[in-house]
Amino acid sequence: MSSDARREGQTFAGESLVVRYVNFVKLPHTLFALPFALLGLLVASRQHPVTWWTLALVVLAFTCARFVALGFNRIADRDLDAKNPRTRARELPAGRLTLAQAWAAVLAAAALFLWAAWALNPLCFALAPVALVFISGYSYAKRFTRWSHLWLGLADGIATPAGYLAVTGRWSEPWWLLVVGALAVTFWVGGFDVFYALQDEDFDRAERLESLVVRLGRRRAIGAAKVLHGLALIALVLFGIGAGLGVAYYAGVALGAALIAWEHQLVQPGDLSRLDAAFFTANGIVSVVVFLGALVDRIL
Repeated sequence: MSSDARREGQTFAGESLVVRYVNFVKLPHTLFALPFALLGLLVASRQHPVTWWTLALVVLAFTCARFVALGFNRIADRDLDAKNPRTRARELPAGRLTLAQAWAAVLAAAALFLWAAWALNPLCFALAPVALVFISGYSYAKRFTRWSHLWLGLADGIATPAGYLAVTGRWSEPWWLLVVGALAVTFWVGGFDVFYALQDEDFDRAERLESLVVRLGRRRAIGAAKVLHGLALIALVLFGIGAGLGVAYYAGVALGAALIAWEHQLVQPGDLSRLDAAFFTANGIVSVVVFLGALVDRIL
């Protein structure tokens, strides 16, 4: 496998169709935001009992939604990926998957997502098509707006309200609880997506693609990522207040804040050599520790 493919991280060896589909959407990255969907479910469990069936449907719906979003993104960007040295080893430009195979998987995941939403409750089913359109629309955002990072963030951020609605079938009290839950994830994902865009600065400029890195330059874009991550931590605190969470949750948020601070130490304007460590390691753990803090609080 080429060094370009390895540089993206979490790419599995092997040429089976299953492995190619796993690499197609970087399936392990599902773990980045899944804990926030489960956080919404956990908070809702204070009002309504959560069955194993509901939990399974939430995990299935989230995984399928992410498959649709990333799969559609790969389809929409296949020509750009073929030009970019960092991404030309991906499954579509490299020919390891055909366009028909990619579409078949995305449509199957969309159908499974809609079924899971239907099986949860009428509100989830009514909102499911809107969610699919929104998360798929991100694929074109960088063609016309520098704020594509926040579009991606909100595409993940709706996971927290979705987890809550899957259990309750209605909006939260207080009304702003799910809003700040969604914003926490939006700012968190948006911040590290700015980091991710650093490695494509020259390519994006050449192809006239938009990003905060292109508009602001490397140093100021990293500053914007710091602001976004600060807002994410504030939103997490507000979410804890609205949900009535306790010390264990805030300990998880504090640990997440420490990991984010470490991440910002790793990535400097003149040195992107440790970007993989910052992106995959720190961010993969942040959502887990925040959820585990909430889980401990719920159990105790």
